[in-house]
Amino acid sequence: MSAANKIGIVVVSGSLERLQMAAMMASVAAVSDNEVTVFLSMNALQYFRRNAPRPAAEGEFGELLVQKKAPEFRQLFQSAVELGDAKIHPCSMAVDILGIDTSDLEPWLGEPLGLTRFLSQTQGAQVWSF
Repeated sequence: MSAANKIGIVVVSGSLERLQMAAMMASVAAVSDNEVTVFLSMNALQYFRRNAPRPAAEGEFGELLVQKKAPEFRQLFQSAVELGDAKIHPCSMAVDILGIDTSDLEPWLGEPLGLTRFLSQTQGAQVWSF
């Protein structure tokens, strides 16, 4: 696949709006014939545990996402995996630092990935950060 069809998404924020935007980007890109690799780290990773609480909103728009019942970001990420060519990986360092057992993570996530491997897999790709 050409670099024009490869997208890397780095998700480090734990805010609802940023998680939602990253999920929308991943799902739309994946169903539009792009190869998508998502790297979940730092404050974002905790929200990909099974039965994780809803993240806090940064502002009014995040509150509206909930009120208007917009598709939830985890659902969008899962759809990107199931309907398109998306691979979503937790950061191996963040897994270790947070002491997360990978069996506690959402089942549609890939294996933990180091930053070096993520960078290698997304070489020449468009890379977005949230």
